[in-house]
Amino acid sequence: MEDVVSLLDAIGPRLRAIRTARGLTLAAVTAETGLSTSTLSRVETGIRRPTLDLLIPLARVYRVSLDELVAAPATGDPRTHLAGFRHATGGVIVPLTGYQGRVQVFKHVLGQREPNLKSHNGHAWLYVLAGSLRLILGDDEHVLGPGETAEFDPRIPHWFGPAECCPSVEILHIFGPHGEKAVPRVGNPG
Repeated sequence: MEDVVSLLDAIGPRLRAIRTARGLTLAAVTAETGLSTSTLSRVETGIRRPTLDLLIPLARVYRVSLDELVAAPATGDPRTHLAGFRHATGGVIVPLTGYQGRVQVFKHVLGQREPNLKSHNGHAWLYVLAGSLRLILGDDEHVLGPGETAEFDPRIPHWFGPAECCPSVEILHIFGPHGEKAVPRVGNPG
């Protein structure tokens, strides 16, 4: 029971830290969630215990999972506690976001393997961090270097991995499971 109490006691300060890190006032969060300012203040200060009906709208506004509101990593910045895993297709994948059903971001370190073209719904972006990336899209083949990007419809049979010159390649992979595309708000003039 003591663990539950300390877990609940940590939620208020975590909510305040998330809100202030995003530069939001209590009034702004009230306008977005419909929760009263006094309720939000009481939850953040620990006077009121957080309940699911309070946490769900806050998770939506802050764009975090309920898990992130309830159980933060034991120490420090959550980005320093990322857990990668070996993927069946080779290499290591580190999820950088935890938004199920929404746009997701992964860091991939891909090793040599034979191309095996796949297709699926969604929308994909790749950004090469290090090495050379070999990207096969249908009948076309591309090689991208550090700083170069690709955006494509993954319904086209595709495969990506290190170019033949390199033992591995490191990329950021952004994937919209429902075909979401980036909405450019600022671009290069001309």
